[in-house]
Amino acid sequence: MRSGTDARPGRTLLTREVLPRGVIVLLGAACMVVVVAGMRGVADLIGPVFLALMLTVTVSPITGWLRGHGAPVWAAVTAMIITVNLILIGLGAALAVSVAQLIDMMPQYAAQFAELRDSLVQSLGGLGISAAQLQDAVAGADPNTVVNLIEGLLGGLAGTLSSTFFLLACLLFMCLDAVSFPERLRTTNTERPQVVSAFRSFAQGTRRYLWVSTVFGLIVAVIDTLALWALDVPLPLLWGLLSFITNYIPNIGFVVGLVPPALLGLLQGGLELMLAVIALYCVINFVIQSVIQPKIVGDAVGLSATVSFLSLIFWAWVLGGLGALLAIPLTLLAKGLLIDIDPATRWVNVLLSSESPHPPEPLRSTS
Repeated sequence: MRSGTDARPGRTLLTREVLPRGVIVLLGAACMVVVVAGMRGVADLIGPVFLALMLTVTVSPITGWLRGHGAPVWAAVTAMIITVNLILIGLGAALAVSVAQLIDMMPQYAAQFAELRDSLVQSLGGLGISAAQLQDAVAGADPNTVVNLIEGLLGGLAGTLSSTFFLLACLLFMCLDAVSFPERLRTTNTERPQVVSAFRSFAQGTRRYLWVSTVFGLIVAVIDTLALWALDVPLPLLWGLLSFITNYIPNIGFVVGLVPPALLGLLQGGLELMLAVIALYCVINFVIQSVIQPKIVGDAVGLSATVSFLSLIFWAWVLGGLGALLAIPLTLLAKGLLIDIDPATRWVNVLLSSESPHPPEPLRSTS
């Protein structure tokens, strides 16, 4: 800030030195790099916090409905806490039982794995590739490979669920605050309407996304389970559960959920069964998860398919497997805090949205 003197007596001019826009962009990018590096460093800590926040936002309408029907505060909070805990306990128990069944079943496929390795070595050896190199490359492939693959896919979620005490503590305090938070927003709305609008936009978009993904995930899980059961693929309930979980991964979730049942189908019934599983997933999961669902999700949350895919890559890199599952809600949170909160930056929503902007109406002649 610098000051100057007006030609008229007693008047002082204050002129503000404004940084060039390029410098402001560079400073903002540098700050973002620092923030992202910090988030990666404490991913194990903030991951459960983000999961607790998303769950609280999703089930928070329960408290509003109960309070609107005359229920006391303690009853609304108790109902909300019980609902969230039932979701976590049910998901954790299903994962634990299913993975335990997979671990018990894998040793019986040791002979099929050995035969598959030998067949692969012979086939590639005919192409001029050294047999010794092929043997070294596939030496570690055994039935435990499938188990390790499943544990890697679900590692982020399982690791978060293992932090039971911290996650439940976050959920408890967030559920307690969720009862009075709408009233605090209404009080703040008089002084900071932009902030309140950004928070409400984030909450509504998150709820829409999670509810839409849950409905589509249940549809896909039921169809996959029945189809795999009809094809006699082992553990169809586990693969249906995996399809349900990976449905929250935008764009490529069906590919992640396809690999384990396809590999197990290869061990169980050979190449024909594996191709049948792949065809099944391509017809059902690709059409529902990669064609229909992204369109509905994009319309519900205001994000294009490209932004959804890039958000998946970014949040998976920052937070791991849990970041991939919560990529869209986390992007909505970042959008609310960085874009929606400032009227000067809301024009960016037009670039992020999947909807085409409405052209301005032509001026009508009054003559």
